[in-house]
Amino acid sequence: MRPHRYRIIVSGSLGEIALEIFGDLCVESDGANTGLSGELDQAGLFGVLARIMEFGLELVALNRLDD
Repeated sequence: MRPHRYRIIVSGSLGEIALEIFGDLCVESDGANTGLSGELDQAGLFGVLARIMEFGLELVALNRLDD
């Protein structure tokens, strides 16, 4: 499967921790939440979701940005 661009929103402001955990993604504040975006293949997407679970973060939204 080819990579797609994704935007993932997790609850809370992650700050510097997010840069270490999600250094392979663009990390930006989204109000009370944190947005993560980047180009991922299916394995990469599941890897990011595993990191979200591993660090006990709450997944708010997941969107594929391209078709």
